[in-house]
Amino acid sequence: MKAGIVGLPNVGKSTLFNCLSNAKAQSANFPFCTIEPNIGVVNVPDPRLEKLETLVKPERVLPATVEIVDIAGLVKGASKGEGLGNQFLANIRETDAILHVLRCFDDDNIVHVDGSVNPIRDKETIDIELQLKDLETVEKKLEKVQRAARTGNKEAVKEKEVLDRLKSSLEASTNVRSIAFKESEREEFIKPLQLITDKPVLYVCNVNEQAAKDGNAYVEKVKEAIAHEQAGLLVLAVSIEADINELESFEERQLFLDDLGLEEAGAAKLIRSAYNLLNQQTYFTAGEKEVRAWTIPIGASAPQAAGVIHTDFEKGFIRAEVISYDDLAQYGTEAKVKEAGRMRVEGKEYIVQDGDVMHFRFNV
Repeated sequence: MKAGIVGLPNVGKSTLFNCLSNAKAQSANFPFCTIEPNIGVVNVPDPRLEKLETLVKPERVLPATVEIVDIAGLVKGASKGEGLGNQFLANIRETDAILHVLRCFDDDNIVHVDGSVNPIRDKETIDIELQLKDLETVEKKLEKVQRAARTGNKEAVKEKEVLDRLKSSLEASTNVRSIAFKESEREEFIKPLQLITDKPVLYVCNVNEQAAKDGNAYVEKVKEAIAHEQAGLLVLAVSIEADINELESFEERQLFLDDLGLEEAGAAKLIRSAYNLLNQQTYFTAGEKEVRAWTIPIGASAPQAAGVIHTDFEKGFIRAEVISYDDLAQYGTEAKVKEAGRMRVEGKEYIVQDGDVMHFRFNV
């Protein structure tokens, strides 16, 4: 899983990336500070892992992870190669989801690439460049499909209808994720195009300390602007996250958060939001050697979940022994769960639930 942090130059992308990954990417008060994308692998916060570690006492614990990419800032004309446009657009195409950072604070000491603070204008600047790039992709595909459609090819006629809708919507500045299509049309015709504006997006409103808890007028405008989109929104004071990141101990960080009236660091919320944005969930394996969180798509079957560990597990799948996390937390040990009749044996049709603790039986 890979999520890309995007936004105009100098809106706080690299500072946010540092908070998430502790990778210390260069961040400074001038545009295009980030040129090559910085990549960090970030653990998904999950208190259930800590509980499982207490119960099982394994040799090691491995959490689920999300790969975060800090992508170069975008400017007007990027779709035509302006600034670092071509490189930016190639990098963003490789991600599974977009974390779009919008500046929602006033500070005369921090340069804005367009000279003033306006998150709606900033959002539209990036949206237009991404839409133009998608339009270019759709038009190239449409040229090929039209030739086949003229011969009466039924499949080509159906595809042309979808592409025509995509083209007219993009020309009207509509992101692909906001267009209503049948699931079959998305799977067959749209997903193979890997359109940038079809990727799930989380808008991250970067605010100052005063607005960290409840947001501000800028945030309200963003909420209105994205109401029609299939998108998420998170309010984050990136400068505070940077301060929290500098504190050494958990106790110091918690005191800092308490003073601000916040329950947890925003970075943790953001990582979980990115995980959810990608439609992922977690199941666990738990033994003396290792307690581990595994990432699977919501709706995955037991064999598919087994295949995440090793393809042989999926090929030779026989059954899965399943305990819900809540039952294990309640009874304390696998043996006691079994005694209570709460362990289940599930077959190939079982749809894995978030938090399942699983042991697979397979034969290769």
